Amino acid sequence: MIEQPIEVTNRLGLHARAASKLVRVLSGFKAQAWLSNGNREINAKSIMGVMLLAAAQGTTLQLRLEGEDEAAALAAVIDLFERRFDEEGE
Repeated sequence: MIEQPIEVTNRLGLHARAASKLVRVLSGFKAQAWLSNGNREINAKSIMGVMLLAAAQGTTLQLRLEGEDEAAALAAVIDLFERRFDEEGE
């Protein structure tokens, strides 16, 4: 199991398009994935769950991954967040 804090740095936060990109990335991995914001923990492969976190820019989320390809899934999520969901040109 891997646990990693991850900061939402894109200007619009985890809105619908960003949440969709995150779910799409994680769906390519076998590892189970959860995100938490305080006391709320959601399935990070669920777009509705991700959107319910209402994570604005500057929010630090806790990412938890468990499964055979958890390290690769973590690398892909970190890359997506570091690229700010490819939204900086918008």
